[in-house]
Amino acid sequence: MTPLSIIKIGGNIIDNPAELKQFLTDFSKIEGYKVLVHGGGKSATKMAKSIGLIPQMIDGRRITDAPMLDVVVMIYAGEINKNVVAQLQANNTNAVGFSGADGNLILSTKRNHPTIDYGFVGDVQKVNTPLLETLLKSGITPVFCAITHDGKGQLLNTNADTIASELAIALSEVFEVTLTYCFEKPGVLYDADDDSSVIEQINHELYTKLKAEKAIHSGMIPKLDNCFNSLSKGVQKIKIGHHRMLQNAEVIHTSIEL
Repeated sequence: MTPLSIIKIGGNIIDNPAELKQFLTDFSKIEGYKVLVHGGGKSATKMAKSIGLIPQMIDGRRITDAPMLDVVVMIYAGEINKNVVAQLQANNTNAVGFSGADGNLILSTKRNHPTIDYGFVGDVQKVNTPLLETLLKSGITPVFCAITHDGKGQLLNTNADTIASELAIALSEVFEVTLTYCFEKPGVLYDADDDSSVIEQINHELYTKLKAEKAIHSGMIPKLDNCFNSLSKGVQKIKIGHHRMLQNAEVIHTSIEL
């Protein structure tokens, strides 16, 4: 199988112009087929507060009412996505920005939770693998924001880590996929305040133990849940850490294993 790199970047990289510029330079140097997925929650939160909305989060996941959906579509699919695409073009990477609605690439359903109303939040149901394969083999580097659709005209805010995971699962049918989550930390940490406490390898048994000890909590839980789901469904490798690892294999990071 042909290798494919799927990279997801978090909000702290997006919010730091110098970090983002360096990341996109490193990303552009990755050889072969690649896909970029970006969040942008911090920018969306900042914009929401500036117009008087109060962001709500539960277990690291955003509650998205109609006014908040307007904000996240504007920030994710608009400002962030197009700035990233423009900078990739400047690095000679022929990128095209997508939401899940474009080309019907990612179809979701509105989340139905027994006790929590998440609002206009989507859970991924299907990825258009044939079209993505065609795009990649045509020399296009897809850049996905965290917006999908339900096929009935409704856009849905969708966790970017989950989008990366679902793309990796779907594309592992036709490519040898390495999924990499890049953020401002060097990896998953024993102590969130100590960047030297990187856990270099995590399997499911250790993950369960660290969750019970509250060493892993908040937004890292859905991230790691997605990782283990991906590995169980065909994704070959998953890494979490600082984007420096993209161009230097010696940089310490976290590898996820079943």
